[in-house]
Amino acid sequence: QVQFVESGGGLVPPGGSLKLSCVYSGSGNPIMAWYRQVAGKQREFVGHITPDGLPNYAHYAEGRFTISRDNGKRTVYLQLSDLKPDDTAVYSCNNIPNSNSWGQGTQVTVSS
Repeated sequence: QVQFVESGGGLVPPGGSLKLSCVYSGSGNPIMAWYRQVAGKQREFVGHITPDGLPNYAHYAEGRFTISRDNGKRTVYLQLSDLKPDDTAVYSCNNIPNSNSWGQGTQVTVSS
């Protein structure tokens, strides 16, 4: 069963930056995606990255967020920049198509 372990979240002021990491298990190097979820709301797509490193972003993430990966380390990264209070959420990763086994995610809080 595929597993995901996210890390790197924290509390940052508006305009700040964070780099999140997601280590994935299982075989191969699938398309990997980042999502975020605010308590009480639906999980929201942030972006994905193909096995050879081509990213694609949700409209709100364009220009501020950057997804990258290191296949040798089985790790996907999400660089968050120019953070806004509305970016506060739990960020999680999963492969596409989604596995049922979501990780715990990592909390990002943007506040002064």
